[in-house]
Amino acid sequence: MNALAAELLTALRQLLGEAYVLTHDLEAFGRDETEDLLYLPQLVVQPGTAEEVAAVLAICNQFEVPVTTRGAGTGLSGGALPVQGGVVLTTARLNRILDIDTQNLQATLEPGVVTQVFQEAVQAHGLFYPPDPSSRGSCFIGGNLAESAGGPRAVKYGTTKDYVLNLQIALPSGELLWTGANVLKNATGYNLTQLLVGSEGTLGVITKVVFRLLPYPQQNVLMLVPFHSLEGACAAVSAVFRAGITPSAMEFMEREAIVWAAEYLKIPLDLPAEVQAHLLIELDGQQLEPLYAEAEKLYEVLSTFDFGEILLADTTEQKEQLWKLRRNVAYAVKANSVYKEEDTVVPRAYLPQIIGKVKEVGVKYGFQSVCYGHAGDGNVHVNIIRGELSLEAWEQTVQLGIREIFEEVQRLGGTISGEHGIGLVQQPYMDIVMQPVHFELMRGIKRVFDPKGILNPGKIIDF
Repeated sequence: MNALAAELLTALRQLLGEAYVLTHDLEAFGRDETEDLLYLPQLVVQPGTAEEVAAVLAICNQFEVPVTTRGAGTGLSGGALPVQGGVVLTTARLNRILDIDTQNLQATLEPGVVTQVFQEAVQAHGLFYPPDPSSRGSCFIGGNLAESAGGPRAVKYGTTKDYVLNLQIALPSGELLWTGANVLKNATGYNLTQLLVGSEGTLGVITKVVFRLLPYPQQNVLMLVPFHSLEGACAAVSAVFRAGITPSAMEFMEREAIVWAAEYLKIPLDLPAEVQAHLLIELDGQQLEPLYAEAEKLYEVLSTFDFGEILLADTTEQKEQLWKLRRNVAYAVKANSVYKEEDTVVPRAYLPQIIGKVKEVGVKYGFQSVCYGHAGDGNVHVNIIRGELSLEAWEQTVQLGIREIFEEVQRLGGTISGEHGIGLVQQPYMDIVMQPVHFELMRGIKRVFDPKGILNPGKIIDF
């Protein structure tokens, strides 16, 4: 260890205590759920307060040491990987729900709270926090904010950004500030709050958040609809919305997605050979009668497509099992093979075109893909399976296929990430959807917040 590193280590230990500055067994902090990547940090710090976070940043800024903020490590774009080494700042100790305001339908919490823990805490008060990524049982709220996570219910309720009223952030200078106000309307200057949401820890470290909440919907209807073609399942999505129906969730799973999930979970699944895809559709509200009427209207729309027998979940247990299948698709794919997951999003009416393009490109470049995702908002997760591909094909040829898929996404008016962020692995494709002036504007913003470039370097854009 050189003199500079020793001085930095001493300063951090004096601030946090030796127990919260880790220098050994750091491999777990160099991985997330992105492919099989590993980048080791030099050390890991575990601050317990917002003030400690700010002080850590000030010290690292003084020594010009990179800082990568990390939540639960469930990211899929490499956003929390310390690609330049340095310090990983974990928010695991910042895990308190500070206030649930039932009068104003708001909650204040720290970034290390697990998303499902927060959802269940507000539900106990009859309130609802809708964003629910598949990893909600383990992911942290801070990571959801960093990527503006969505999940199945984004189609009706929006993504994380739509529920943020105010953020407390720590800057590299060591300053703490609130970006907005705890109100539903705010036209006071630039919207720094929304700028920070989705910035992937490159501008500041979120230390507290104030969310708006909704009344909890007391009733829901859930159905699994099998289709005899991928194109039919995708085309049905737009037809449902054109009929005036807004589901609370509308999830697409091609055949392999649900088969692999069932095998992974050891759930028996008798799937007819002609079924090529499923839509998992949920309707929710406060009363059942209007939901049943809407379900009948939904059936009328679907009847114009070639589909099989609909499974209507009658019990809570059936509903939980169907959602369990959907939420475990990504884990099932990972258990089968190393894979690359692309997070494409297009206007929903173009779902048939983008799914068709994915399969066409797979044939051209010799790779298998498994597609699933949030069809209701046009967000398709394209899992490219390595399988038996050579290392050269995996690292070079597949990249050409991904670029072709993204070019088609851009042509259709979509973009290359709906909820996973850009991070490390999508950075090479940013030129497809952005012009040089976009990059200059973002670099200018980065320089204002982080002039020495210590915050999560190597992510989103070159700086």
